[in-house]
Amino acid sequence: MTPQSNFMVLAPVAAGRTAELRQLLASMNREPGVVDPHNAVVPFAQLTRLHYARIVVLEDLSLDDITAYNLPRVNYPTYLTFLGDFDGPYDTFLADLVQRAGDGLKRIFSYCEGFTSGADLAGWIKAHNVSPATIYVNWIGRTAQQVREEEALRQALEKFIQENVASLRAMPSRQIYETLKRFVSGEQQAGRITLTPPAPTPFGWKVGNFLHLVGVPLILLALLPFLALYLPLFLFQLRRREKSDPEIAPRIDPAHARALASLEDHDIANQFTAMGSVKPGLFRRWALVFFLWLVNYTTRHIYNHGRLARVTTIHFARWVFLDGRKRLLFASNYDGSLESYMDDFINKVAFGLNLVFGNGIGYPTTNWLILDGAKDEQKFKYYIRRHELATEVWYNAFPGIGNLDMKRNTLIREGLDHPYMTDSELQEWLQLF
Repeated sequence: MTPQSNFMVLAPVAAGRTAELRQLLASMNREPGVVDPHNAVVPFAQLTRLHYARIVVLEDLSLDDITAYNLPRVNYPTYLTFLGDFDGPYDTFLADLVQRAGDGLKRIFSYCEGFTSGADLAGWIKAHNVSPATIYVNWIGRTAQQVREEEALRQALEKFIQENVASLRAMPSRQIYETLKRFVSGEQQAGRITLTPPAPTPFGWKVGNFLHLVGVPLILLALLPFLALYLPLFLFQLRRREKSDPEIAPRIDPAHARALASLEDHDIANQFTAMGSVKPGLFRRWALVFFLWLVNYTTRHIYNHGRLARVTTIHFARWVFLDGRKRLLFASNYDGSLESYMDDFINKVAFGLNLVFGNGIGYPTTNWLILDGAKDEQKFKYYIRRHELATEVWYNAFPGIGNLDMKRNTLIREGLDHPYMTDSELQEWLQLF
């Protein structure tokens, strides 16, 4: 199994150069929201291990919200971020990225503070890489190569079935299955279908993952007496803040809404990028750190094969602290419209939204942290849209292929390799076409 990795380059944009940078990023798109995968700046299509990537100018539109706490506005830098999700080790991907897109990346990063044309690009990227507090991968070990090969397998099988539908209908189910297996075997021998076996799981990754699996519960067990003692004080501090924290969720500016909408629904999948400030004070900041630490455990060891709690539409997602943990960035890639995406979370895991985003300035009022909040649907949607940013460049390596398609394609492949299927299993497999 090849595990997935991620990167996120973050650097302040030089003063007065944001508009020029946005013009360069726009040149990478065929139209707003639709990247040219072969663009001359970053030819994403050549990066065969890459699943998703985006380039965003992080210009926070909600910096004035801190004044609701009678605190002065903090003028954080406008950042450029380039982030993505890929297969295999970071250093291997970085070398490939620099080789194939080095000149274009230098053009992009030339708009950032401290970057010079003679800089060691790989070293600069490493120095500006920011690790997420929490990362979610829909299916750990499902590589970009696997997705492409299994989609090609499905298409070849469906074409064969359509061309031979009359003769296949006359066959019993098991004979159909054997016919399809012979067809695939013949296509593999001819080199028209490739089904690459999974690579061995890296030993270091297995050891690190196991240590994390057992280490976090052991840490929690050791902290349990202290957490139990602190719980009453935590609840008191929480309720006192919940009763006084201001809500800031006005109807979104129509122009901003139109700009965001123009970038969405060009394909079955969409992107979402949002940022905002954490509520002031150490209480909220460290509560958020702790909760994201727990969420990261679940995404790493529990929700890693097709779903995040009961939500199945997300491909990759990350939560990243910025500016000394005073701000939080959230970025995700998901199937369907933003409206259905928000409804999915509200209806299935509203408590999880509250647990994390309830620590953000202006979030709809929660009750004991996990109640209410996102359940106030209209306010929650206004809040989310208000904090959403326009994603200048977004790359999806698998247009037209959603999570359910990937799962179906894997089941098709697994069925072909199955030593023996019962009649009921065989019927279920044939219904995949």
